[in-house]
Amino acid sequence: MPALRTMGRSGAALAALAVLTVPAVAFAAVSGTGPAPAPSSSVSPSPAAQAAREGSPSSAVDRVAAFYGAYVDALTGRPDTTLAKALRSHFLTPEFRARLEKWERDQGVDGVFRAQNTPRAWRVEYDNSGAGHTWTRVRLTWGDDSKPTYTYLTVQSDLSTRLISDIKEENTKQ
Repeated sequence: MPALRTMGRSGAALAALAVLTVPAVAFAAVSGTGPAPAPSSSVSPSPAAQAAREGSPSSAVDRVAAFYGAYVDALTGRPDTTLAKALRSHFLTPEFRARLEKWERDQGVDGVFRAQNTPRAWRVEYDNSGAGHTWTRVRLTWGDDSKPTYTYLTVQSDLSTRLISDIKEENTKQ
């Protein structure tokens, strides 16, 4: 059943995207205008909700962000371990997956988060590049809004494949 739930999750998301996107695009193409503005309300969305999000499969940094977003989602609420494993297969090099599984057996925690639990939020930013790799800094947010705590990871990706080839925990906390 987990595989069906995963396919259902993906299918529902694609169907919703198609239902929302096609009419707006078609309307804009026919009328020459963009979509109508959203109705105003007395409660304005948070700055994070207003920020645009975009990405490209050709960017190693965007792929790290896509991986962490999907991986957090897969393990939040009712964990979908089948989806989490599939995400690892898609985004991590085979060599790193083998090392990560050994590390997890030795440490007893999820190696992607370097923790036992699932964070409530994540942020990814470019850090450095060289020698065929790029590094991103991942900030994981734990706790509630009133008193968040953060852990930081350095994620290495191979530029030739854009696959994640290493994850290390940073010793600094900010």
